[in-house]
Amino acid sequence: MAQPLEKVDRRDAKLALAHLFVAFTALALGGFAGLLQTLVRSGKFELPAGISYYTILTTHGVLLGLVLTTFFIIGFQFAAVSRTTGALSDGSRRTGWIGFWLMTIGTAMSAFFILTGKASVLYTFYAPLQAHAGFYIGLALVVVGSWVSGFAMFAHYARWRKTHRGQVSPLLAFMSVTNMVLWLVCSLGVAATVVFQLIPWSLGLTDRVNVLLSRTLFWYFGHPLVYFWLLPAYMVWYAVIPKVIGGKMFSDSLARLAFILFLLFSIPVGFHHQLLEPGISPFWKYVQVVLTFMVIIPSLMTAFAMFATFESYGRSQGATGLFGWLRKLPWSDARFFAPFVGMLFFIPAGTGGIINASHQLNQVVHNTIWVTGHFHLTVATTVVLTFFGASYWLIPHLTGRVMTKAMNRLAIIQTIVWAVGMTFMSGSMHFAGLLGAPRRSAFSTYSNSPQALEWIPYQIAQAVGGTILFIGIILILVIVINLAFFAPKGETEFPVAEAAAPYERAALALENWKLWIGLVVALILIAYTVPIIDIIQNAPPGSKGYKLW
Repeated sequence: MAQPLEKVDRRDAKLALAHLFVAFTALALGGFAGLLQTLVRSGKFELPAGISYYTILTTHGVLLGLVLTTFFIIGFQFAAVSRTTGALSDGSRRTGWIGFWLMTIGTAMSAFFILTGKASVLYTFYAPLQAHAGFYIGLALVVVGSWVSGFAMFAHYARWRKTHRGQVSPLLAFMSVTNMVLWLVCSLGVAATVVFQLIPWSLGLTDRVNVLLSRTLFWYFGHPLVYFWLLPAYMVWYAVIPKVIGGKMFSDSLARLAFILFLLFSIPVGFHHQLLEPGISPFWKYVQVVLTFMVIIPSLMTAFAMFATFESYGRSQGATGLFGWLRKLPWSDARFFAPFVGMLFFIPAGTGGIINASHQLNQVVHNTIWVTGHFHLTVATTVVLTFFGASYWLIPHLTGRVMTKAMNRLAIIQTIVWAVGMTFMSGSMHFAGLLGAPRRSAFSTYSNSPQALEWIPYQIAQAVGGTILFIGIILILVIVINLAFFAPKGETEFPVAEAAAPYERAALALENWKLWIGLVVALILIAYTVPIIDIIQNAPPGSKGYKLW
């Protein structure tokens, strides 16, 4: 007799779906803003009705960089925790809904002030640019709401461990908790600058703000934010993809160790985004650059584990030769194909990250559109394609439907369209950045520059790539709507892989949270205490900033 399909509890599925629907709504709106951006930068298009380029730039960055990612990640993790450790308690589920509504209300508030032109402060929103207070209050609600959701996951995980003493927790639950710990610790920085600096300043309660402190607190948050995006993609790679292809996970303990290393080394590294800023000691920049490069270790561990999984599966299917196993992978299955393409794009993305974090090399590309191209390879390709691939089984699992062959073919096409569009757009951004083309700037601000003629062909290529990507957005929205509302009723598996070695004692040792969180706090204190004291004590006379409303 067949074993019953393990499912996410129906009540938890509603909570997860609510997050996913907001995420894909943000993709639609933010993606359209991104298309307009690339057209404006090509110099061949002007925005109508006096709409500011920086309004659509802020819309694109906030909706895709913050809203799409945060809502999708939390929705996915609620589903993963429910699937692997059992249905949420009524209290945890209620807390999750409170977090969802706080985030949604905050998103709506911030979006309103962006779209009305009162918060054109870019994705980074740090001083001396100033937005309406409502924008900052909305962001604060999003962060607080995410914390509330995180506490719901922590409580459920703690309850599971209490009733399963001496047992290793399910890998997806462990990974979800690790990622939310990372998010909670790193988002303290952005919460501090928003609540204690930017909101009082925007309300007129103070006319000064310490700009360097504000930027430092933002980048304390801004770089680990990248790993908050990446770790759920790694969750899919480690714990789901092996099951999708019909194989087993290479090593449960290696996966857990990689996540712990990301937790340790992804937070105290924000200064590598401030290498060219005065007011920070070169010594502390050096310390944080060293810690930044430590993150390469778990990244390489992940690459090794994934390709070991693929090769092991291929060999089990009779593959021979050095690369014969590649032919055995399920290339026609969009659940595998989309994340695999994301993995391939992470190779140049990781190389670009090493360049950005290197003091000497960073000076060549700093504040150029190269950085934007790198950003689009990491979050907008590696992460987003993995999220799309996860959606192809997650959404029908949550809605009680099945993905048809026609939708699977469309998903394969969507992945190819996305890869082609991003190759054009991100590739041209990298080349234009090497020629000195600035980031964050409308074409009109530099059209008279002597170098502008060199940049124009690459900016037209960006517009071509952006248009292709927008077609990809339309395709994924068609697929998501179909899977949520119109696909045939049926049962879809939430795939969770088994480890090649079912029980590894090392995995239990990696759940010593007092040790790991203590080490995180120690690293943060080492990397930031002296620099922040110095920034506060030696602050120059404050700036009143620039109001854009």
